[in-house]
Amino acid sequence: MDETTTIMESAAPAAAPDKPILFLHEIARRFRQGGSTLDILKGAELAVWAGQSVALVAPSGAGKSTLLQIAGMLERPDAGEVYIDSVSTSHLTDAQRTRIRRTDIGFVYQFHHLLPEFSALENVMLPQMIRGLKKGEARQRAAELLSYLGLKERLTHRPAELSGGEQQRVAIARAVANAPRILLADEPTGNLDVRTSEHVFTTLNQLVRASGLAAIVATHNLDIAAQMDRRVTIRDGAVVELD
Repeated sequence: MDETTTIMESAAPAAAPDKPILFLHEIARRFRQGGSTLDILKGAELAVWAGQSVALVAPSGAGKSTLLQIAGMLERPDAGEVYIDSVSTSHLTDAQRTRIRRTDIGFVYQFHHLLPEFSALENVMLPQMIRGLKKGEARQRAAELLSYLGLKERLTHRPAELSGGEQQRVAIARAVANAPRILLADEPTGNLDVRTSEHVFTTLNQLVRASGLAAIVATHNLDIAAQMDRRVTIRDGAVVELD
């Protein structure tokens, strides 16, 4: 085990093994479409434990992104409850929800959304400094994370100087920079070729296990999904285990 892995493990929050970090309970979400109502999620249930990776595999329009948005408290369900470390979140104020997103949840999207005027190192430093970490500490942790993800020689490069796979690895480092408990990834390798996708996913999966994250990764790539601890889909608005 290398020094970076040790640092990451020590930063991971402790959790009881029998208690999920994230629990979605009887989640319902519906949308008005013309004169009718479209039920996207109906009584959806999903529990994810620390250090566990869950692949969310479902066709477009099934509700993958909606489920992730609700899990990340970016959107409120019409019914049901989101529990984070057994704490109900439905009655939290917007300010409290924002605080939890900033400290406990990391997001990775299909497009990296890096700030183009900043280097890879600076992109990973920024969320830490916003949280209140001193610049020197933020720089050290950012460098450790990027090195762990194979970007030690690319710290000072701006996004335009990085390949697609490198940009997405910077985005992953940024998502976990504040040592969140939960990682939500929506098609994180969707814009990459097969070989690059596999490389990015391998580093992501290693990071989840090393840091004790509870991770949900929405993907269409069945080869990637097969490498994860669990595979689920959305069927008739419910979350269903695939094996």
